[in-house]
Amino acid sequence: MANTFSQIYLQFVFAVQHRQNLIPKEHKEELHKYITGLVQNRKAKMLAINCMPDHVHLFVGFKPTVLISDFVKEIKIESNEFINSKNWVKGKFNWQEGYGVFSYSQSHIDAVIKYVLNQEAHHQKKTFKQEYHELLEKFEIPFEERFLFDFIE
Repeated sequence: MANTFSQIYLQFVFAVQHRQNLIPKEHKEELHKYITGLVQNRKAKMLAINCMPDHVHLFVGFKPTVLISDFVKEIKIESNEFINSKNWVKGKFNWQEGYGVFSYSQSHIDAVIKYVLNQEAHHQKKTFKQEYHELLEKFEIPFEERFLFDFIE
C-alpha cells in the first residue's frame, strides 16, 4: 500500500500439542529455515526464531496488511505439514491450538532477539509454563489457567 508506514514488532509463542517434546534437536536448524521462509513469504521479517522441543518463539517485523490470526494459522498449518512430511516423529505432529503474541517497541528489539535466541539457557532456570505465565503477567493479559496450553507436569 502506497504511503503506508509501520513499525510493528511481534513475538509469537506456540506449543507442540499436549506440550510433548517432539521437535528433534537435530532438525531444529532445518525447521528454523523453513519457518523463516514461511514468514518471509508473508512479507514479514524474521528477527529471531528458536524452536525448543515443546514450543517455538518467533520474533517478527510485521506488516499491517496481514491479519495476525491468519499469519499464525498459516505458519502452524504449513510447518505441521512440513514436519509430518519429514517423518521426524512417530505418529502425527501437531501444534497445540492457540498462541501468544506480544508487541514490542523498537527500543526493545535487541533484548527480545537475545531473549529468543537464549531459550536453551533460559529454560534451564524456568519451565515453559513459568515463562508463559510471566509473559502474560508482564503484558497484563488476563487469562484463565484452564484456557492456557495443556501443560504436562
